[in-house]
Amino acid sequence: MDLSKRLFVPYSAERMFDLIEAAEHYPEFLPWCASATIVLRTDEVVVADIVVQHKGVRFDFRTRNPKRRPQTMSIRLERGPFRRFEGEWRLFPLGSEGCRVEFEMRYDFNSVMARLAGPVFDRITNAMVDAYVARADELYGGQSAEASAGAAIAPAEAAAVVAPPAPAALPDDVPPAPPGPAAATETATDTAAPPPFPDLPRSATP
Repeated sequence: MDLSKRLFVPYSAERMFDLIEAAEHYPEFLPWCASATIVLRTDEVVVADIVVQHKGVRFDFRTRNPKRRPQTMSIRLERGPFRRFEGEWRLFPLGSEGCRVEFEMRYDFNSVMARLAGPVFDRITNAMVDAYVARADELYGGQSAEASAGAAIAPAEAAAVVAPPAPAALPDDVPPAPPGPAAATETATDTAAPPPFPDLPRSATP
């Protein structure tokens, strides 16, 4: 069985990665997961034991999952009733809009379990990605990308924020400013009296 899914979610790659990596919480939101135990967890790998119980079918397996937060987590089988079991999660950040999630899985049961568990596990894997998205909605509030965009400041509000404040009004008892130099010169020119003419010399009497 080969499965490939791609979808957009309005949550950060970090949040989605942490949700996917935390296998110990799978029984809380994956109805087919009877139990999940972390065997080993480091910054580079997580090893988990998973017990599947669904529609009268029960089996367990262990995976060793190399990871690089928040971009990728691979899924590698260590033990279980599979002839082939491998997968990978890839997350691509899209800024404030969320992230794109890609999930691929390839598996085949061994001959003993193929007839019993195959159809059940096919239904499980097809619904698994949707279950992770529903869990993200529950944990992170279900805020859509459109709602995040609607929280931005509108143009009119932005203009109001950056507009300079109006100058403060002067008190009534503040005296008016004195006239500038040009006005004073003009007034002096208009009001000054002309200089007196000098006395002419008297001519001698003959």
